Amino acid sequence: MIYVTGDTHGDIGRFRDKQMKKLKKGDTLIVCGDFGFLWDDSRREHNDLKRLMSKNYTIAFVDGCHENFDLLEGYPVTEWNGGKVHMIAENIIHLMRGQVFEIEGKRIFTFGGGHSQDYDFRSDEKWWKREQPSDEEIAEGIHNLREYDYKIDYVITHEPPASLKDCLGVDVLERLEMHAFFEDMIKVCTYEKWFFGKCHIDKHIPMKFYAMFDGVIPLK
Repeated sequence: MIYVTGDTHGDIGRFRDKQMKKLKKGDTLIVCGDFGFLWDDSRREHNDLKRLMSKNYTIAFVDGCHENFDLLEGYPVTEWNGGKVHMIAENIIHLMRGQVFEIEGKRIFTFGGGHSQDYDFRSDEKWWKREQPSDEEIAEGIHNLREYDYKIDYVITHEPPASLKDCLGVDVLERLEMHAFFEDMIKVCTYEKWFFGKCHIDKHIPMKFYAMFDGVIPLK
């Protein structure tokens, strides 16, 4: 079974929550960005990663706005289930931007990254320009969607489509190229559901959009 949750921000307690008890051996948990367990390379962080490595399910995540991209990009790029990944551990996997993965017979398009709303407080340290997707990553996403004739089952992003801001009650403070890309995706792609993080709320926006935070829901 594939499950989706929102930003974990390096909080190991999230993985002790009763909602996580439903995950079993062989399952896949997808985190919608701000995974946060690759941040300061501390002893505590290493211990938390070891705890996650002991899980009998796979933890896959798109990157968000609060990741240490120097650490993240230090891991080798390889292929997993049809798309490019950084393999952190055997069961901890970074799903790179603009990829289509085939998991349990489902096509899942992933596109992490975004804009930090707390940029002004982080610009001197612990902020990476690479949090914002590049034109090349968007072009790769378009290419990969075209390879599947724009027909996928699920979309996993960190940023929400900008057109949902009124439904979410949040402001899109900076328009990025990815926002235009997402709006084009809504128009041309066929998909069942679109999941995103960042907003720190759990909310279903009919018909196809799901803001995710600490909820854990299955893809069916």
